[in-house]
Amino acid sequence: MKITCLGAGYVGGPTMAMIAAKCPDIEVTVVDPNEDRIAAWNSDTLPIYEPGLDELVREARGRNLHFQTDVEGAIRSGDLIFVCVGTPTKTYGVGAGRAADLRYIESAARMIARVAEGPKIIVEKSTIPVKTAEAMLTILRSNSTHGDFQVLSNPEFLAEGTAIADLQKPDRILIGGERTPAGEAALQKLVEVYARWVPRERILTTNLWSSELSKLVANAFLAQRISSTNSISALCEATGADIDEVANAIGQDSRIGSKFLKASVGFGGSCFQKDILNLVYLCEHFNLPEVGAYWESVVKMNEWQKNRFTKQIVRTLFNTVSGKRIAVLGFAFKKDTNDTRESAAISVVRGLLEENATVVVYDPKVSAEEIRRDVLGPGLDDPRLVVVESAAAAADGAHALAVLTEWDQFKSLDFPVIYAGMHKPAFVFDGRNILPRAEMQKLGFQVFAIGKPAAA
Repeated sequence: MKITCLGAGYVGGPTMAMIAAKCPDIEVTVVDPNEDRIAAWNSDTLPIYEPGLDELVREARGRNLHFQTDVEGAIRSGDLIFVCVGTPTKTYGVGAGRAADLRYIESAARMIARVAEGPKIIVEKSTIPVKTAEAMLTILRSNSTHGDFQVLSNPEFLAEGTAIADLQKPDRILIGGERTPAGEAALQKLVEVYARWVPRERILTTNLWSSELSKLVANAFLAQRISSTNSISALCEATGADIDEVANAIGQDSRIGSKFLKASVGFGGSCFQKDILNLVYLCEHFNLPEVGAYWESVVKMNEWQKNRFTKQIVRTLFNTVSGKRIAVLGFAFKKDTNDTRESAAISVVRGLLEENATVVVYDPKVSAEEIRRDVLGPGLDDPRLVVVESAAAAADGAHALAVLTEWDQFKSLDFPVIYAGMHKPAFVFDGRNILPRAEMQKLGFQVFAIGKPAAA
């Protein structure tokens, strides 16, 4: 069996690396027209950072894992073709700001139809709206006479920062297919691949539409828990309650559970906001405006939390940060990844720049170029946005320090040295509730944390 993957991004690269490592008899080829990205996958510096990914790629690359730019050749040779292309939110036309932009999905389907020389099993791996498989099948079967096509839905449930662990021991593998003999046969071929290392009871099979919808709903539910917790964090600050104590108390209820009850400056990542907005669009399309409004409120609460955090910084620094140096520790949307998509840090940094602050950013894995591009736009620069190579350099001469990513290294900084180098009073805003608050207050820091009483 030969597997081809269209797209060498956060989903395609790690997923194919795991399949190749677990199935050494299967030839796995990852293709992407971006020559720089493919070159990076073939180098010692991979284009994405994930703990354990380097080792996994080194194990299989050159044996049965290949990265190349010959898209058409890989399509011809592949038996299973995974589609892992981008599905960003539309910025134009009908559904702008909510609907998924499916141009890359359609382009992939048309290329497969044009190039394929025999029957193919197409596996949707990108996050897509319900009924996308139907559209792909229509395109494939209308534009090719070279064989039958089957489309499967196999949504990814990876979390950046833990992607390799998630692939190694997934909670579940979800595969949807047509309920026809040919569809069932295609579905079983993919089941057999995952069954090499995933227990059969964790491999769930459904119809196509259930599988496609399940991915959107899963992310919506997770984001809802975060926004719910963040809404209560504001109430905790107002009343003197402690959000961690409240979360622990309700998390002991087996009906609720303890996961995703951590208060923060806000959620980010490639999927949460995009998938919720797509769900909202679907609801409105099917004339369910009340359902759409319910889920849209999750996104609105997330935006409110980020804005609230920024306003707290300004308000605490005597209602002005103009000309003041604000150190920002962390720019990735979460620890153990260099993914910055929809990161809360983008919103906070932009807000501080609008208040005419000088913002000095440090992140251990995100490049200066990426930070500037996310905040300012491609090719733009602003002398008030400074990127440095250490937390100490960011904090030196700062009026305030804001932690926006929960990197473990931020928990054990040399706080006496940092305090000595900051303007007084030295303000700290912990957007992830990871800092040793009591210890820092003893040193003289004025620490403000999400959902915590004003004084420890």
